[in-house]
Amino acid sequence: MERRRLRETSIDLFAKLARVSWPFVLLVVLLGVVGYAALYSAAGGAPRPYAEPQAIRFAIGVLAMLVIAMVDIRFIARLAWPLYVVGIALLLLVAGFGHISNGARRWVVVAGVDLQPSELMKLLLILALAAWFRRASWERVGNPLFLVPPILATAVPAFLILREPNLGTAVITLSIGGAIFWAAGVRWWKFALVIALAAVIAPIAYAHLHGYQRQRILTFLHPSRDPLGTGYNIIQSKIALGAGGMWGQGYLHGTQGQLDFLPEKQTDFIFALFSEEFGLVGGLALIGLLALVILYTMAIGLACRHQFGRLVAVGVATNLFLYVFVNIAMVMGAIPVGGVPLPLISYGGSAMLAVMAGFGVLLSAHVHRDVEFPDAAGG
Repeated sequence: MERRRLRETSIDLFAKLARVSWPFVLLVVLLGVVGYAALYSAAGGAPRPYAEPQAIRFAIGVLAMLVIAMVDIRFIARLAWPLYVVGIALLLLVAGFGHISNGARRWVVVAGVDLQPSELMKLLLILALAAWFRRASWERVGNPLFLVPPILATAVPAFLILREPNLGTAVITLSIGGAIFWAAGVRWWKFALVIALAAVIAPIAYAHLHGYQRQRILTFLHPSRDPLGTGYNIIQSKIALGAGGMWGQGYLHGTQGQLDFLPEKQTDFIFALFSEEFGLVGGLALIGLLALVILYTMAIGLACRHQFGRLVAVGVATNLFLYVFVNIAMVMGAIPVGGVPLPLISYGGSAMLAVMAGFGVLLSAHVHRDVEFPDAAGG
């Protein structure tokens, strides 16, 4: 009897592995390979200090992604709100005991590991909102009182992240919440009301921005006003993008990157480094690869028979899209510099952890796309 149980468990596990979207996993691995190559170049053609640690983190991330994919999506849904509370606790820990870097308190040491809870909080918010809305009827979503808890659940982490201060991540967090609200069926006029309210309070919010945040906006509007100071980063980024031309200067041969004119080339401005070496064609190919991952994420959501999986897919896709859009628009000078990494390409551990964990939940939704959830609402 015991052997039979073990055999059935093994078959169950193999059946789950067979249901994993392996083309999606392949796309994610391909992104990781591109990230390794870019970070290898950022170090001047050496595996350290960026590429090798990133490769180790990525390998661990892929393993974690596949492990999470094997977990029943209903179990993940039940853990959504407890995990959300843990995320809020980590943000409060940052506010009280986080260490300061470049004028911002965004990092905290957990079990000997530097962690940026704001990156993980975006995924935990996605899970919490998906769990809340997964059984909500059209009439219930239209009830303003029903929307109060998810509105507070979105506003609280955004406020704590804004206090770090981290304006870019706070805006992305609010945008993720808005996307899930929209996908859950919240009426359009309520969004119009929120946008109108935001327009009214924008001047007040600008007056309360930190000095360096206002300086970033002024630099965005007039980068040439301080070319050797606040405008240096974006000017050098634009030079690198232009120097790449159509086909690029060649791998490891970009002058801005290899001669260290390009700042933060391993994190915020890695797309400029990549485009200088591989040109417009290479840059568009990378954008195409990222777009393909985003579209595949949405396709996985559409294949789910349960609302929880669909809403998770909307949240993960929105988060990934905003990462890509904000980072690339930033290095092109289309929006103010905000310190948002390019997912799986930029050097960093917290963002990679959050992205890979999100992919794991997405794959779990795909593996368990036909399961039936309990009838209890909100859950």
